[in-house]
Amino acid sequence: MAQLELILDKSINQERLSENEALTLYHEADLLQLAHSADTMRRRLHPEPVITYVVDRNINYTNICISKCRFCAFYRSPDDAEAYVISKADVKRKIAETIELGGTQILLQGGIHPEMSLEDHADLMRFMKAHFTIHIHGFSPPEIHQMALTANRTLEETIAVLMEAGLDSIPGGGAEILVDRVRRKISPGKCSAGEWLRVMRVAHQMGLRSSATMMFGHIETPEEMIGHLSKIRTLQDETGGFTAFTPWTFQPKNTRINVTPTSSAVYLKVLALSRLFLDNIPNIQASWVTQGAKIAQVALAFGANDLGSTMIEENVVAAAGVQFRMPKDEMIRLVETAGYSACQRDCFYRPVG
Repeated sequence: MAQLELILDKSINQERLSENEALTLYHEADLLQLAHSADTMRRRLHPEPVITYVVDRNINYTNICISKCRFCAFYRSPDDAEAYVISKADVKRKIAETIELGGTQILLQGGIHPEMSLEDHADLMRFMKAHFTIHIHGFSPPEIHQMALTANRTLEETIAVLMEAGLDSIPGGGAEILVDRVRRKISPGKCSAGEWLRVMRVAHQMGLRSSATMMFGHIETPEEMIGHLSKIRTLQDETGGFTAFTPWTFQPKNTRINVTPTSSAVYLKVLALSRLFLDNIPNIQASWVTQGAKIAQVALAFGANDLGSTMIEENVVAAAGVQFRMPKDEMIRLVETAGYSACQRDCFYRPVG
């Protein structure tokens, strides 16, 4: 007990936690102890009682993917009757609707399509930018890694093309757990942990900011989960390019991984631990998309200072049988009834309006 209290005191006193100390907290700390420490750290980083959110839309430009991740219920093979590549007319309609609803950005992601070239991706963004003033938060590291391979170009060259075409920032998707033992089992067709980190490193060095994520609650061990956090923290020490971190729980329905869904209590524990361990990342986002509104509200006392997107459209998690919705008015009500002020933000956590 004395050791546990010393570790909790370290986090409160702005001393960095080691991986072993984080593991001790995961196994031994009381849930409310973790909540108190994480909330203390959140209040130190964000003294004002303000919770942020963003109004955007997730446009999945294709569901065709060759990775065949065992955890994904969204992807389709190229010859599947439900396979699609979005039309520019649909993109235009979706962005117009987003702007009409007060949206400021598009989360642009898709499957790893074997026949879409780097220029195809760039052309899509040029079309978007030609018709709208909108922030493009697009293409996870596995997508960018595959674009570079397909084009036979370096990451630097690939990212330069995407930036010229209109890419403004990169989402942290495709991370899952940044341990290759896990990745080989659940996403064998996707880039390695080191390749994911390298895409982010190069992007940060070229001036792009990004978010980071962690999908847990499948086959990873607690040690591997902490190792994931450590790799994110180490890269952030090097580049300072991550704006936020979002841990979220694997949703097993309609997938090929048969596990019991992770409980809300474990989710809150990992959320609080993420806030304590990632001392160099300013924002921690609650995942209402996987947890629902009530647990997301509780998460605001476990270290989260952001509720993410209102998700005008979301398809990937929905394909796994989880369909929560959050209109802007409901997002504001959720924040205010929890005792905070709600503030719409942009991708860089600057207030909007």
